[in-house]
Amino acid sequence: MLTSAQTQGRGQRGNQWEATPGKNITLSLVLKPGFLAVQKQFALNIAVSLAVADLAKAYLPAQHLKVKWPNDIYYGNKKLGGILIENTISRSTLQHSIVGIGLNINQLSFSHHHAISVAQVTGTEYNLELVIEQLLTQLEVRYLELKSGKQGQQKFEYLQHLFRYQEEHPFLVGDKIIRGSILGVEESGKLGLQVGEEIHYFDFKEISYVI
Repeated sequence: MLTSAQTQGRGQRGNQWEATPGKNITLSLVLKPGFLAVQKQFALNIAVSLAVADLAKAYLPAQHLKVKWPNDIYYGNKKLGGILIENTISRSTLQHSIVGIGLNINQLSFSHHHAISVAQVTGTEYNLELVIEQLLTQLEVRYLELKSGKQGQQKFEYLQHLFRYQEEHPFLVGDKIIRGSILGVEESGKLGLQVGEEIHYFDFKEISYVI
């Protein structure tokens, strides 16, 4: 499903997605990853995040593109896109997954100063239909990789793209600021963070970046 306007877009933690009509990519698609066990469902997030990053690299310098855990796409310290995946579980496997993707392409101004678009970086306006076609191609490539068992390879790539990976930075846990270094991501999707001499694991709603 594609839409030219997104007025009630949702992201992680219930955040809303801002999108000017006809300027950005806002799409949802349904996948049936029955080959994935429930405990490995974050592998789908990894595959989709890599596909969106692959697309972004076709237009922007790769060295500035990162995947911010769990599945936002960043250019420098600004948000370029976001992904939300909702899974339906049948016994021990995924029955189907609704994948929502928002990617800022042609919008030139945002109410939030942490947002950025491809056009803002390059000064060029793009044909959205063409960009969507390219995105769907990248999604197919990464999904077929995942289905063929290349989960380990994709996780390695995800970590190489991970925003602030193995760098010490502040994070917000509850109402407390801590400093830590991201060590990796578990199969369940939990973020591994080294804080001093200790290693802690956090779920999606338990920790956030301080940017």
